[in-house]
Amino acid sequence: MNKMVDCCSQPGLMPIETARARLLEALQPVAGTQTVPLTNAAGRVLAEPVISAVNLPPCDNSAMDGYALRFADAAAGQPLELIGKSFAGAPFEGVVNPGTCVRIMTGAAMPAGADTVVMQENVQAEAESIHLRTEVRAGDHVRRRGEDVAEGQTLLEAGTHISVAHIALLAAAGIGTVTVKRRPCIALFSTGDELRQPGEPLAEGDIYDSNRVALKAALQELDLETLDLGILPDNRDAITRALQKAAREADAVITSGGVSVGEADYTREVLEAQGEIGFWKVAMKPGKPFAFGRIQGTPFFGLPGNPVSALVTFYQLVLPALTVMCGSSWNGPATMQAKLLKPLKKKPGRTDFQRGIFRFVQEDGRGELVVEPVGAQGSHILTGLAAANCFIVLARDSGNADAGDTVTIEPLRAPLA
Repeated sequence: MNKMVDCCSQPGLMPIETARARLLEALQPVAGTQTVPLTNAAGRVLAEPVISAVNLPPCDNSAMDGYALRFADAAAGQPLELIGKSFAGAPFEGVVNPGTCVRIMTGAAMPAGADTVVMQENVQAEAESIHLRTEVRAGDHVRRRGEDVAEGQTLLEAGTHISVAHIALLAAAGIGTVTVKRRPCIALFSTGDELRQPGEPLAEGDIYDSNRVALKAALQELDLETLDLGILPDNRDAITRALQKAAREADAVITSGGVSVGEADYTREVLEAQGEIGFWKVAMKPGKPFAFGRIQGTPFFGLPGNPVSALVTFYQLVLPALTVMCGSSWNGPATMQAKLLKPLKKKPGRTDFQRGIFRFVQEDGRGELVVEPVGAQGSHILTGLAAANCFIVLARDSGNADAGDTVTIEPLRAPLA
């Protein structure tokens, strides 16, 4: 049994960059694969490459509504006999011989003998013939067989994080199912005698458990399976049983509350006795009392009890770790630079994730990204986080920020138009 390394007894706290690197280094993708329908594959990670069994396009076809003909006849400048039509799904079965042409629609297969399409706007059509109104280039408006994808080509490599555009590509190639890496199951519980489930009546001193509800929603948004162990009392035996069950049945454990130094904060104590704590306390605000460890080999993430702290640590530390466990790579937060509209207070020593609203403004023909804090910044103030669309990230060693300063922001979601 490894004993805890108490960052509080050392000079300073663990920088968030170090904590994040430790997490990413300590975790691996969960074992196992699943075969899922393509329609359910967005957001998953491919476990094996996908090879195309077809050409895209599967045949030469028209990119325009117009007329399919031989380029040699277009150069001659003579009227061409109209001998048929070619539609998508109903191709012309004959041959375009010299001096003839076929009416063709977008996506329709090119008839045998034809090598060029002339747009209908550039043709004078009569009952049984056409005259060209413009010069034509050989091969105009023809999509060539296999020009997008060739039969036998690798469409996506193993490890690809499947996007909607990937879904479109695979569907076009006739792929109906894909083999993806199994996603981890995450056990989840909150601790606290004062916590009640939303919808229940509150007694004096009680509060509703917003952390577990919000974290479960975040995990479901990531399409991760959850093992919800509910609200646990501040009881050492109950927490021990829950952690042991979580270690047996899940791939990772997330708790909120109980990792601080209060007399009733038993989660950290049980974890230290039953498993190991890799690190505890991070130089970030909000979210300092964050713990990472293992219970019977299963990764454990101990989030603070304050609701804003719990969500900030989830997005800044747990989400990168879960990305690795899902079999993908975490490439760092998406950041932008913005002009600060209002001053911010900050003490050096911790990386600060203040909640803000950013937007794009245009004035005198010039545009710029601006940001301002939203609401009070206390770790218990959920209204500000709910209204925010970004974190304003202030570096660990920085102090106050003045209006007009350029600051780093991390968008939480796309701003409203």
